Amino acid sequence: MTATATARDVWLPFAPDTVPGLPDGFHYRTWDGEDAFPADPADCAFYVVPYMKPAEVCVRPLAAMTSVQVVQTLTAGMDHMLPGVADLGPGVRLCNARGVHEASTAELALALILASLRGIPGFVEGQRKEEWRSGFYPALADKSVLIVGYGSIGAAVEDRLAPFECARVVRVARSARTTERGPVHPLADLPALLPEADVVVLCTPLTEQTRGLVDAKFLAGMRDGALLVNVARGPVVDTDALVAELKSGRIGAALDVTDPEPLPAGHPLWHAPNLLVSPHVGGSSSAFLPRAKRLLTAQLNRFAVGDPVDNVVHTTA
Repeated sequence: MTATATARDVWLPFAPDTVPGLPDGFHYRTWDGEDAFPADPADCAFYVVPYMKPAEVCVRPLAAMTSVQVVQTLTAGMDHMLPGVADLGPGVRLCNARGVHEASTAELALALILASLRGIPGFVEGQRKEEWRSGFYPALADKSVLIVGYGSIGAAVEDRLAPFECARVVRVARSARTTERGPVHPLADLPALLPEADVVVLCTPLTEQTRGLVDAKFLAGMRDGALLVNVARGPVVDTDALVAELKSGRIGAALDVTDPEPLPAGHPLWHAPNLLVSPHVGGSSSAFLPRAKRLLTAQLNRFAVGDPVDNVVHTTA
C-alpha cells in the first residue's frame, strides 16, 4: 500500500526541519502528545508515535486515523500500542524502532552490571559519609552471563561484553536458532541454564509469554550471589517475588525498568537491599535523536515511493 492523494499528512513528534532528508510531497505535522491535535487525524497517512509518553496519549488519535497506513514507534517494544490496535483499519503496518536503542540500552546494561558487581553504589554512599570502603569486590571477568531475549539489543549487549573476559555468554530467545557467535537456546531451557549464570540480563520484549517470566520459581533457580539485570520491561519481573528474594540477601539486582513505573514513594523496591535502580533511561541518551531521525528519514523515503517499510512487527487484519 502506498500513500494516497487523500491522505498525505505525516505526524512527527518533533519539528520536520530538524530531520534531514525528509521526502517532499507530504504535509508534516508536529504532535508530541499535546491535548490539541495538529490537524484532522483522518488525513494522517504515517503516524510517528510520541516518545516516552503514556500509552493513553500515544493511542489517543488512532481511532480517528481512518487513512493511516504506517504507525511508527520510536521504542523497541510495542506493548504500549496494543490497546489501540483494535481501532485501526485493515492493512496498517506497525513498525518498531529497531536500530535506534541498541547502543544506548546495551551501554546502560553494561553500566548496571559493572556498577553492581564493583560496588559503585556503596562507594557513592561512602564518599557522602567520608568512609574509605576498601576491600575485594566481584569482577565481570570470569563470570558466566545469561542473556534472556536475544534480539538486536541482546546481541548488542554481547558485543559490549566481549572485552570483559567473561567465562561464557549464553543466549536465550523465544525459539532456538544458531548465530555466528553460537547457539541460541529456547525459553524452555531456562530452568537448566539459570543455575550456571552469575549474571542474568533481561532484554526480552513484553509479551503474554514473557509477562511475569521472572517469578519466584525463576528467581529460586538463580545461583547464590547472582545478579539480575532488567533492561527489558518492568512486568517481565514479578516485583513481589523479587523484593522477597532481595530481602533474603541471596541475589542482587539492577533494574532500569520496574513494575509499577515510575516507582511511587514508599515502594519496597526503593529500599530493597542489593538493588540498583535507574529510572528507565536505557534508550534516553544522546544516542537517541540522531538514530531516531535517521530511521524516520529512511522509512518515509521508502513510504514515499511505495517501497516496503522496515521493522514491521504487526499488520492489522
